[in-house]
Amino acid sequence: MRSRRDWREFIELPYRLHATSEQWIPPIRLERKLFHSRRMNAYFKHATAQEFVARRGKRVVGRISAQFDEAYDEQHGAGTGMFGFLELEDDVEVARALLDTARGWLSGHDRTRMIGPMDYTMNDECGVLIEGFEREPMIKQPWHPPYYQQRVEEAGLDKAIDLYMWALDISDRAKILPVIFELAEQAKGKHGVTLRHLRRRDLSKNIKGVFGEVYNAAWKRNWGFVPYSDSDLKHYAEELQLVYDRNWFMSAEKDGETIGIAITVPDVNQLLKVMDGKVFPLGWFTFLFRRKKLIDRVRVGFLGVKPEYQHTGTAALFYVEHFDMAIATNQKWGEMGWILETNRAMNRGMEAMGGEIVKRFRVYESSW
Repeated sequence: MRSRRDWREFIELPYRLHATSEQWIPPIRLERKLFHSRRMNAYFKHATAQEFVARRGKRVVGRISAQFDEAYDEQHGAGTGMFGFLELEDDVEVARALLDTARGWLSGHDRTRMIGPMDYTMNDECGVLIEGFEREPMIKQPWHPPYYQQRVEEAGLDKAIDLYMWALDISDRAKILPVIFELAEQAKGKHGVTLRHLRRRDLSKNIKGVFGEVYNAAWKRNWGFVPYSDSDLKHYAEELQLVYDRNWFMSAEKDGETIGIAITVPDVNQLLKVMDGKVFPLGWFTFLFRRKKLIDRVRVGFLGVKPEYQHTGTAALFYVEHFDMAIATNQKWGEMGWILETNRAMNRGMEAMGGEIVKRFRVYESSW
């Protein structure tokens, strides 16, 4: 990326490619610019990235990023880089050129393996959509037409892992297996676990303390896990202020210790669809004053319990509280994930709640 024009074309490409899609929801352009800012995004305190656009003549036909993360290296060892922000016209030669460019840049930084797409990390938009094209993406979910999978695989990338999104009608208790309620009662009665809804004024403290501690313990064994640093958590807490809803932000405590956390976000993509990528003239009005009326779904992004307390039924207690909130609020259904295809415990839990896999995202890899 050499100029402001390059950056403008990099950001604008998906708006052109998906302009006729009924499913794709345009993000706020200003937010996208800030997300790529080396000064504003805490990711760049421990990572390095380079973005590229592909042109055929004067026409931009694709884009990609290549990046590597020192925090990932500390957890998994050096040698792996990532690619992300993949957008392309339906042309396998464009796909090959983009992926070869990312490989070449990563090779120049002593990388011998590439995984992705990740925008920029596994906790941002991640994977190529391979099932669920007919559904709108929820917050922090990518959407791609079917040819993306085909072109990426034709360009030589192999599957690394699939990620699931489960749909749940969280207002319908009849779909839940009775064992969920039994486990929730055991969590309260036998193990003395209580739930607390997080207050906005305490959000920053809880995210930097409670959330960071639980996440870094509960997700440690997950594929591709990278711990949150203090700067990452500060940035994440600032993001969550924009989507905070006390009904859906919860922690679990036992004997004064926080042992679990659930961060469920009302799906602001329903607002972004109306805003059409624009803050002005009426975008902020929509965001601030129409959210309660327009949003009827949520995304369960994080729900975790410290490993030493996962036998207590705390996860079931979180599930039941979500069903109670669906009765009390306008949000009656949602999606949970992503969940790794290898995470048997969470996938069994979703089945027990009457869930259905409605989207699959695929992360790819390439070694050289």
